[in-house]
Amino acid sequence: MELDIVCVGFGPATAGFLTELSHHLMSPDGSAAIESPSNPGLPLQVACYERADDIGFGVSGVVTRARGIRATLPDLQASQIPMAAPVANEKLIYLLDPVGASRRSSLLKMGDRVVRMFGLDRDYGVELPYIPPFLHKHGGMVMSLGQFMQFVGSELMMSGTVQLWPGTPVEEALIDESDIDEGVCGIRLCDQGVDHDGHPDANFTPGMDIRAALTVVGDGPVGAIGRQLDQEFGLPDGHHQREWAVGMKMVVDLPEGTDLEPGTVFHTFGYPEPEIFGFFYVHPERVATVGIFVPSWFQSPMRTSYRYLQHFLLHPYLLRYLKGGKLRSWGAKSLQESGRRGEPILVGNGFARIGEGSGSTNVLTGSGVDEAWTTGTQLAEAVLELLRGGKPLSKENLERTYVARRRASWVEEEGRIAEKARDGFHRGVIPGLMGMALAGFTKGKHWIGGEPELLPGLEQYYRRKISGAELNRIVADCRSKGVSCHNALMTRCGWPEIPYDGQLLVSHQDALLIGGKVQASPGFADHVRIVYPDFCAACASKMCIEMCSGQALMPGPGGVPLFDREKCVHCGACLWNCVAPLEDDPLRSNISFRAGSGGLHSGEN
Repeated sequence: MELDIVCVGFGPATAGFLTELSHHLMSPDGSAAIESPSNPGLPLQVACYERADDIGFGVSGVVTRARGIRATLPDLQASQIPMAAPVANEKLIYLLDPVGASRRSSLLKMGDRVVRMFGLDRDYGVELPYIPPFLHKHGGMVMSLGQFMQFVGSELMMSGTVQLWPGTPVEEALIDESDIDEGVCGIRLCDQGVDHDGHPDANFTPGMDIRAALTVVGDGPVGAIGRQLDQEFGLPDGHHQREWAVGMKMVVDLPEGTDLEPGTVFHTFGYPEPEIFGFFYVHPERVATVGIFVPSWFQSPMRTSYRYLQHFLLHPYLLRYLKGGKLRSWGAKSLQESGRRGEPILVGNGFARIGEGSGSTNVLTGSGVDEAWTTGTQLAEAVLELLRGGKPLSKENLERTYVARRRASWVEEEGRIAEKARDGFHRGVIPGLMGMALAGFTKGKHWIGGEPELLPGLEQYYRRKISGAELNRIVADCRSKGVSCHNALMTRCGWPEIPYDGQLLVSHQDALLIGGKVQASPGFADHVRIVYPDFCAACASKMCIEMCSGQALMPGPGGVPLFDREKCVHCGACLWNCVAPLEDDPLRSNISFRAGSGGLHSGEN
């Protein structure tokens, strides 16, 4: 099929691109403002293909300044979007350890004792009197990304200017090798009617090739097409994508009589582990989004997310607001936190990168949605300029228009400030926090450096709490039962058992069935594959299993993980938590995270 522009992934970046583009495709009299080069006599032919089964199945509770969003939608009001509210009250809170199991340095423990001694805390939480300006979201909005995407997607479909195709994963970009300067000439959709291994089955239909003058790649940090292009064209010199986090959150009905007003925002740090940041956003109608970020610099080989999230909910400072509440839905996603240094090659002949996968996320401000949206609108402005001038969508022209706009924008300026802001965390929590403050207040001129270290092995990490013999018994017992090890190890190290109540606190498996249901569409191949099973058999930590957000990876025969796609939420944590790099390509791990359909089914995430 021939189109003019094809987009991969419907996230905030592509939503911004299509929104800005759609405003200029039709004239007031209803005629085409820009005629289609591929289909003369018709308006510009634009389509977007999204893996998830609905355009509103994004996973994020968001607080954003919304500068770029409001520039595109100047009449936007929070009341137009379900679960949206203006930021009304913002707090930065340091959470002490109420259970004594958190792995805190001697300096942090001493500081906690001083805070408690002088009664500076309330329910083990210290409300700091000052929020750094780079973190403040004054004038912004609290939103559900799912609801916002449904709102934007509905507006786009009603405009009649673009096509949106959810439930249609893209297998690969079509690389144009006809020229010495390779580019992209379109995409290939996934085969349908295949078994789990991708072999033709009943009703087999090969994936359609869609040719286009421009392929817009906005499929996020673990998207198959973005990673294909990184592998094909490489990264710019000095750039890397080794800083990650898993964001996991719950949407909760707050108890009746809550005194938290819509638009309340809590930023937290210090608990359940010092490296883990948390958030608490209040939406209208007594609904809150509560979650944590588990980062790649967390030096634990058992870096789970779900149990840590439940301990976060149980912290006394937060529990006084949550007690009596009820879980509505749950979700998780990977975050590419290399920021500006994770920026790939942004443009080539016939393609452009936008959004989080293009390195737009700001790790200093903890902001990504508005930045992603803005990169999309910048590309749209550039494309319109080139099409109106009859210029080809070549690498040279896209660099002169799109890349130049991006370099001159606040996204670039603030991304430069944040570029090295979190390097200090590789030296410890306190250097990390100091490094963030230093980078923020000096506009990126100064920071605290640090290089990633290899994760410690199980015996090294637990050596002060569990003997080697006991550790081996716990791990062997868990793997013989086909379960992950982190629950048993956390309990052994002093973390209290979760007091399940069937309302707010439920098992991980029950969470998969409440609100954010998981369903893998039939007829598609499994999207998570083990490249070399022998590598898994020799792996001791099985980080992919321990970090899996949905318990979709479990211990299997011979040490090779088993994959259950009916539980996979497509967060991509397995991809960056595999500790077995391939010998022929050290930048790739032993897990292949391919294109696939399905995932969480919850519009309020």
